[in-house]
Amino acid sequence: MEENNSSERLNKFIDAIMKVARGDYSVQIELSKESDHLDALAIGINMMVDDIRISHETRLENERINLLNVQLLKAKEIAEESDRLKSAFLANMSHEIRTPMNGILGFAELLKEPGLTGDEQQEYISIIQKSGVRMLNIINDIVSISKVESGQMEVSITEIDINDQLEYIHTFFKPEADQHGLQLFFKKALHLKATIVKTDKEKIYAILTNLVKNALKFTYKGSIELGYKIKDDYFEFFVCDTGVGIPKEQQQFIFERFRQGSESLNRNYEGAGLGLSISKAFVEMLGGRIWVESELGKGSIFYFTIPRNANQEEKQINENDKKTMDENNQLHTKAPGLKILIVEDDSASARLLSMSVKVFGGDVMMAGTGFEAIDACRNNQDIDLVLMDIKMPDMDGYEATTLIRQFNKDIIIIAQTSYSLTGDREKALAAGCNDYISKPIDRTSLMNLINKYFYHKESFKSGRS
Repeated sequence: MEENNSSERLNKFIDAIMKVARGDYSVQIELSKESDHLDALAIGINMMVDDIRISHETRLENERINLLNVQLLKAKEIAEESDRLKSAFLANMSHEIRTPMNGILGFAELLKEPGLTGDEQQEYISIIQKSGVRMLNIINDIVSISKVESGQMEVSITEIDINDQLEYIHTFFKPEADQHGLQLFFKKALHLKATIVKTDKEKIYAILTNLVKNALKFTYKGSIELGYKIKDDYFEFFVCDTGVGIPKEQQQFIFERFRQGSESLNRNYEGAGLGLSISKAFVEMLGGRIWVESELGKGSIFYFTIPRNANQEEKQINENDKKTMDENNQLHTKAPGLKILIVEDDSASARLLSMSVKVFGGDVMMAGTGFEAIDACRNNQDIDLVLMDIKMPDMDGYEATTLIRQFNKDIIIIAQTSYSLTGDREKALAAGCNDYISKPIDRTSLMNLINKYFYHKESFKSGRS
């Protein structure tokens, strides 16, 4: 019986050792009551298993620590690279903002000099205007990327004509291409009929504009071509150039924020390095993708797609209708005697608006606060138009508009603001404004907006039309 018991215990020892060999380090052999030589062996096996388990756990912990160290090192490298890129970006932004500001302030000061010829004045004014446009482009890029990162950027779907969009961009950039000695082409997938698609017109325009600007920046000779193809359920757009090309290693991060082909301050091109990042964000918001194919020294082709939709159709534009639309979009300066109230607390902006609306004749009144605007509208019921600034001391334009609407439902109120954030237009309309325009105010856009409400108005002020 004792021999059988010993054999049974030995089998348990062997079974325990086999479990350990398979990686089960929780095994422990139960001791008997006899405390014999087999119990001594069991104690030895249990101690051995404990040592193996501790060694195994230590090895796993060391591996975990090593992996954590690798991850921490990687995170440190990423953080350092991010800091480096942001520092380069901020240095570049300082340069990009201060350079046009230097042109604006410097040549504005030179305009004060006595004895300037007419040609010199026009040259200085042209430089100031170009510098202002350059700075506005930088600000617009910063605002756009901020909207994307904060989730404030929204998609506005309308019907657009792809061919018209390409033709407009080609016409807009052709003078700049000619100035640089470059040929600029555009290619339509459909020549006879205009392709209509439902998408976000402003974002398509921004994407194509950024890609063409990018091509112009890095192409010193040859040509640039933009166009599109129809592939399955997508429109595939392309902008192809014969420029300097992009190295393989840079193609991987060219669409990242704060990245450019070079972060060096001694590069020979301007820009904040946000255009491609904004384009990528817009493309993805529209349900497409963007990529680049490039060979160093031979040029680049940027592609992006947007989905075709079920409502897409092809239609022939009636030339008479197009002519009518063009006529309606022209500046109308024949409506006499508009009485306009400009509500603006900034004297320079007020002066600019006053000079811009002189073409409409009539009286121009000024108000510097919301309270003054309310009093002016209450005491002058014949005011036709209010250009309402939104950000003002004491009472903002939204509140002033709401209070004016309590006693005057018919007056046309156009909000004008420098915020230009998602929802601003909706806030203005909800407060009672008829329309909205963002600063800096483009004179042509303002004129067209005023025409919208007073051109062809049948019962305008004592029979005026």
